[in-house]
Amino acid sequence: MTVFFVVGAIGLLLLVLSLVVGEIFESFEIGDGGISGLAVGIGAVVFGASGVLARSAELADVWAYVIAAAFAVVAGLVAQTVITKLAASEDAPPPPLEGAFGVLTSTTGPEGGEVRLEGVRDLESRLAWADEELPAGTRIVVVGVSGSRVRVRRA
Repeated sequence: MTVFFVVGAIGLLLLVLSLVVGEIFESFEIGDGGISGLAVGIGAVVFGASGVLARSAELADVWAYVIAAAFAVVAGLVAQTVITKLAASEDAPPPPLEGAFGVLTSTTGPEGGEVRLEGVRDLESRLAWADEELPAGTRIVVVGVSGSRVRVRRA
C-alpha cells in the first residue's frame, strides 16, 4: 500500500505545482499540444487512490496494480482530452487596430478624445488622440496604437 500512497502524494504535489506555477511539462511536445502536468497529476492521484481502495478490499497485489493502472490511464486520458479541448477553444487574439475606421464621438486633438470604431471585436469605443483638432462626427482611420488608446487621422 505504501507505493500507492507515495504515487498518490507525488500526483497531488504535481497537481498543486501545475496549478500554482503553471504547466510543468509544456516543453515536452507529445501529441497535439504536449502533455499536461495536470493530466499526469490526476492520473497519479487516481492510481494511488484506486490502488489503496483495491488493497483495502483485500485484492491480490497484482490485481490492485492492474486496477490502479487502468483507472489512472483512463483518468489521465480524459483529463488530457478535456485540457486540450479547453486550450483549443480559447479566444483568438483581437485583430490589429491599425487601419480600422470609425467616427469620433467627441472633439479629438493632441490632448485626447474618443472614437467609436467599426468592426472591432473587443472594445468599440476607445480613447483617441490626433495631431490636429478634429470635431465630433468626423470619419477617421486608426494610424497607431498606444496601450488602449489609438492615434487617428481624418479618413
